[in-house]
Amino acid sequence: MFSWILALLLALVVWSLATAYFWLVKRRRKEVKLGLNALAGMHWRDFSEIVKRAMREKRGLTDVPDEDEDHREPRSDFLMEDPQHKRWLLACKHGLAYRIGPAAVNELGTAARLAGAKGGILITEGQVQRDGRAAAEKQGVEVLDGQLLWPMLIPYLPGDMESAVKKAARREAIRRISIAALGSLTLGLLVGMSYLTTRMDDAPAAPAPAQASAPAAAAPVATETAPPPVTATPAPASAPPAAAPATPAPVAQHPDHPAPGSILGTDGDPDAATLAQYRRELAQNVGKQTGVLSAFWQTSQTLAVNRNEEIDAVWPRVCTEVKRYPALRTVRIQLNPRPGTEEPVRWRQCATS
Repeated sequence: MFSWILALLLALVVWSLATAYFWLVKRRRKEVKLGLNALAGMHWRDFSEIVKRAMREKRGLTDVPDEDEDHREPRSDFLMEDPQHKRWLLACKHGLAYRIGPAAVNELGTAARLAGAKGGILITEGQVQRDGRAAAEKQGVEVLDGQLLWPMLIPYLPGDMESAVKKAARREAIRRISIAALGSLTLGLLVGMSYLTTRMDDAPAAPAPAQASAPAAAAPVATETAPPPVTATPAPASAPPAAAPATPAPVAQHPDHPAPGSILGTDGDPDAATLAQYRRELAQNVGKQTGVLSAFWQTSQTLAVNRNEEIDAVWPRVCTEVKRYPALRTVRIQLNPRPGTEEPVRWRQCATS
C-alpha cells in the first residue's frame, strides 16, 4: 500500500510542476509567437496605423506633418512629437524575417538627427540582435521588438484577433498538460511496480534459517523417549522445482513508412500546398539571380528582395522568374535599398492581372 501512495504522490508532484511550466511559461511564449504571426500577416499600412495609435494613446505622441512627403511611395518612417515638443522618428520594420543589426540602427539614428528629432523608436515583429541593441544605446534609439511589441499592441488589435490568439495558446497548453498527466501517471506506475518487485525479491530470504533449525531441535527429544536405537531412514531428496517456461520476448513492430506522395496542382488555380511550393521555389530562384543578395516572403503577397545592384538591372531578372509562375504573377515585389545607401524601399509588380 505504501508503494502506491508513494507512486501517487510522485505522479502528482511531477504533473503539478509540468502544469505550472506549460501554463505559466510555455503558454505565454506561444501566445507571443502566435500574436507576432498575426501582426506579420496584416497589411503594412494597418500595422503602421496600429503602432501610431498606440504611441498616441500610451505615450502622448502626435503626428508631425511632413511637407516634403512623397505620397506616391509608401513609407514606414513617421515623425511624431511628444507633449514637450520633442520629436521622435518611428521606424516600422514590418515582418518576422527581420534580424536587425547595428547598420540599420545607426541609419535610424542618423536619420533622426537629420530630421531634428531627439531620438528614434525602432518597431518590428522580428528581432534586434545583440550588437544592434548595443548600437541602439549609443544612438539613442529605443527598441520595441517581439517580446515587447505584442503586449503593447494588444488593446489596438482589430476584431477578434486577440481572442483567437489566446484561445490557440490555451489549447496548446491544455494539450501539453494532458500529455504530461499521462506521462506522470506512467512514471508513478513504474515507480510503484519497481518498489513492489524489490520487496518481493527480499521477502523469501528471512524464513530460511527457521526451517533449517527445526530438525535440529527435534533430534534430542526423539532420543530420550525412544531408548532403543532407531535407524533413521533418510528422507528422499526433494526434487528441484521445475523451471518456469521462459516467456517469449515480444516481437517489435515497426510502423510502415510510405514515401510521401507528390503535390499536384494547376498553374491557373493551384491548391494551398502547391502554392506554398511555388512560393519556396520562386524565393530560391530569385535569390540566385545576379545582383540579388537574398529573397524571402515577408507576407503571402509580398516578396522582399535584398539587392546590391541598381533596380533597373535587377528588376528584369526578378520579373523573368516571377512570370514563370502564373499563380504568383501579381504579387508585390519589395525592393530593399542596397547596403550602405540611403535609398528608399520600392514596391513594384510584374503584372497587374
